[in-house]
Amino acid sequence: MTLAPPSAQAPSALRQIWHVFRYQNLVFIRNPFSALFSLAFPVMFLLLFGMLFGRQTDETGAAAIQFIVPSMIVFAVVASTYMNLSIVVSMNRDDGILKRVRGTPVSSLHYLSARILSAVWWAFVGVVIQVVVGVLVFDVEIIWRMFPAMLVTLVLGIACFSALGMALAAVIPNGEAAPAIANATALPLLFVSGVFIPLEGAPGWVTAIGSVFPIRHFWLGLVDTFNPFHDGSGFAWDHLAVVAAWTLVGVAIAVAKFRWEARPGVGAKA
Repeated sequence: MTLAPPSAQAPSALRQIWHVFRYQNLVFIRNPFSALFSLAFPVMFLLLFGMLFGRQTDETGAAAIQFIVPSMIVFAVVASTYMNLSIVVSMNRDDGILKRVRGTPVSSLHYLSARILSAVWWAFVGVVIQVVVGVLVFDVEIIWRMFPAMLVTLVLGIACFSALGMALAAVIPNGEAAPAIANATALPLLFVSGVFIPLEGAPGWVTAIGSVFPIRHFWLGLVDTFNPFHDGSGFAWDHLAVVAAWTLVGVAIAVAKFRWEARPGVGAKA
């Protein structure tokens, strides 16, 4: 990453953010694991689930693929924001990158803003890919009267899991533990929230656990906007309220606990 020398005049805020944003996008593309997990895996699951179960219908007559697509959108958002941010930011802190940024003309706030915007960008890219594949391959129907609700739900969900990703990065002890902790806190919740498998007939404690966390509420709010038999505008205000509350929790933890330097004895001496 090329930064201006400390003696040079600092560029404007927008130029700083744009510079770091472009750089982080290049890093993401050049990291096969990040691109594979955040973008390719959700598409692979969509194609697999779509071919196996997509033509089945529920009691209302809606095709299962109408619910598989929003499920894989949720997976893509969680992977691109929560998991990606928590892992990469933690590792960068241990490598001394975050500490070195503070000694450059790039504002710390602008640097973090660009990092988050990059994750948000790839989350939206993942959403578009899921929708395009769903429409072109499986004839998924876009319910245009509920399109505003879908956008609001997506924006709030992406904001929530970006905030929670930064919160997790703030409390993770070191970068080596980041992938294990991120996967251990996300993947089980994706299952108990009903994202990967239906929860009909599951024990009550499973659905109770899922209902506490934001993944299930994000998923339920998004599924409503893809249901052609759902009346109204599609705004699931009760679910959106839970997601918004978790967003505030994530922001509060990230602001209170975020560290720019690795703990003593951890990471590079930079």
